Order: sequence, then C-alpha cells, then structure tokens
Amino acid sequence: MAVLVGGGLGAIALTPAGAGAAVRSAPVTAALATTVVSKAAAASCATGKYQKQVEGYLKKLGGYGTVTVDGKQSAADCTAIVKFQKRFGIQPAKGLAGPTTYDVAKRLASTKTAACKAKKKGITFCVNLTQQTTWVMKNGKVHVKPTVTRTGYKGYRTPAGTFTINKRTKKEWSDPYEVWLPYWQRFIGGRGFHQTTTYLHDKWRGSHGCVNLLKQDAQKYWSIGKIGMTVKVIGRRPGT
Repeated sequence: MAVLVGGGLGAIALTPAGAGAAVRSAPVTAALATTVVSKAAAASCATGKYQKQVEGYLKKLGGYGTVTVDGKQSAADCTAIVKFQKRFGIQPAKGLAGPTTYDVAKRLASTKTAACKAKKKGITFCVNLTQQTTWVMKNGKVHVKPTVTRTGYKGYRTPAGTFTINKRTKKEWSDPYEVWLPYWQRFIGGRGFHQTTTYLHDKWRGSHGCVNLLKQDAQKYWSIGKIGMTVKVIGRRPGT
C-alpha cells in the first residue's frame, strides 16, 4: 500500500503562480553568457570567469589537490576543479570555473559547522537553510564534511528547529507527488532527507520541504542514520 508523504517531491519546477522565480534565474544565464573562456597553454581546461575565486575557495576547503590562487588556469588547477565538480554533481565537469561551480564552492567554504550547535554526545545531522548546505557532527565534531542540498521553495519552506529521525525506508513512495524517494529519512511531518530526483543545482527548483541530497550523500546519510537521531535545521532559504 502506498504511503502518504506530505513533504515529498525531490524537486519540482515552479507552477505558473511562481513563474516569477524563473525570471529571477535570468542572471545565472547572463553569467554563463559572459563567461570568459580562454585556453591556458599548460592546461586542458578552459579558464572561467570565476577562476581566481574558485581557486581560493578550493584552497580553503582542501582535499582537491594543489591549487594556485592566481586566476590563471593550470593543469593542476584544472584537475582540482574537475574533481570538485564531479564530487558535487556539477555538470559538465570540465574544469570551467563558471557560476554554478563558484556558487557551490562559496557556499561550502562559507559554512560554519559550529553554528549547528550539535550535541556533545552522539550524532547530529545539520542543515543550514541559508547556505543550502548540510553536514554531520559526532560527539560535537565534524563527522561528515559539509555538502550541498536543496530545500523547500516559497510556500513549502523547510522549517528551522530541532527534530529527530522518526522513519526510515530505503525507497519511499510519495502519494501526493507520485515519485519514489530513495534513502528516505523523515524528521518532521512529511519532510525528510532523500536523494534528489532532478539536477540539484537548478535554483529555480525546490522541494516541498524535504532536504534533497546527491546520491552519494543520501547513501552516506542513510548508512549513518537511525531512528531517534537528532536533526538540527538552522537559517532560512533565501526567497522563502
């Protein structure tokens, strides 16, 4: 029997009533159109408009290889940016420091994990609605580094607060939105963590209150999660 899930759809296109959000996405298109593309002699990737900014954020984040913050593409920079893009599902993953790569890197580098105020003992799943990032703390320390998420859009805002995981199913069916929700972990009403059903980085999309995750992150959260574990949601998604 199908289970009713009120928060459900991984991500949806805006309805006609919310068509204004589609208009607001125009600056992203404009940014793409103005991307400066040039070939660096030593690199296999083009140089994007946000090259230097992305280099700086990747250097701060660490874990993506050697990056030189000079705004000039190199073979090492190219490799690091491609690795970052693949990790966070940014398409195409060709090393171009465009607006999406810049936005994701900036949000991750700006996330303050201590702001979650996690429990001193046990697991706390943290969600920052303002930055649209999420991470996991264990015994007050970072257990899983921040990753990207997409939460409820206007009219379906994901609420801030402290909750607990109260249901887990590896594949949940949403009656209202007629879609499967992989790696489902509910924490309030019909809202919970689950794998996104669309491209996560389309900002004109939003969930009905759920916390959308990339597949590898949804799987990781599923492997950690248990009934009764704490979920702390802070901030507020811009525009909601």
